[in-house]
Amino acid sequence: MRKRLKNILAGILPQNELVYIYNSYDIVGDIAILRLTVTSKKHAPTIAEAIMNVHKNVKTVLAQTSPIYGDFKLRKLEYVTGENKTATVHREFGCLFSVDVAKCYFSPRLFHERMRIAKQARNGEVIVNMFAGVGCFSIVIAKHSSVKKVYSIDINPEAVQNIRKSISMNRVYGKVVPLLGDAKEVIEKSLRRMADRVLMPLPEKAYEYLPYALLALKETGGWVHYYDFEHARKGEDPIEKVNSKVAERLKYLNVKFEIPFCRVIRTTGPNWYQIVLDIRIFS
Repeated sequence: MRKRLKNILAGILPQNELVYIYNSYDIVGDIAILRLTVTSKKHAPTIAEAIMNVHKNVKTVLAQTSPIYGDFKLRKLEYVTGENKTATVHREFGCLFSVDVAKCYFSPRLFHERMRIAKQARNGEVIVNMFAGVGCFSIVIAKHSSVKKVYSIDINPEAVQNIRKSISMNRVYGKVVPLLGDAKEVIEKSLRRMADRVLMPLPEKAYEYLPYALLALKETGGWVHYYDFEHARKGEDPIEKVNSKVAERLKYLNVKFEIPFCRVIRTTGPNWYQIVLDIRIFS
């Protein structure tokens, strides 16, 4: 289990320095990624050593030095200690993901969500993953269900190259199909009315691209798994805010629908939440 960083560093750093430490960090394969404040940066080697002592599988520690930016959702990383590399293989639910953390976006924090969707997928379904990244949702679904096909779209060529490597490692040839391009253009050109289920795991684009998710669904309807970020002040319900926003959009698009499931996946900052809606679309 990933331990909170302040607990790991208790007794190693002075108590008055611990207040400047970010508690969370990511482990992707054998790479740990830290976030450092201006004050805690001087302790980077000590923090990295402590993490490697707790997580014996970690061979590299990197520090994130910028927010996530751009269409490819990249972040600037600095080498701290261990092997000087950014490429690794991440393991999850018996699946292997090829990941280069400097060239592709990947979050290990959604692993429960990936399996939740895989358990919903039905035999023979065709799935369109509009924002596949390195193919995590796609590979987990392909390995843990009997779907017919998972079309996996991403605009980042490096991400698509990593999907191809993961397809080989997991032996899901023909079941997961990597497609390079902007999801709306790929769907308009090649994937109209083909899907039983559409995944939209990119909160920054999901609302804008919702009409194209509907376009990908079969005439008989199907499911859209919609992800969004929402801000909610005290007394506000982030789930209700997203639900209302999406329902209004679907009504405007003259779509018959229901939203039988929604939940907060995680907090992403003060009063910010990542939300998922499972949307049933009817013919």
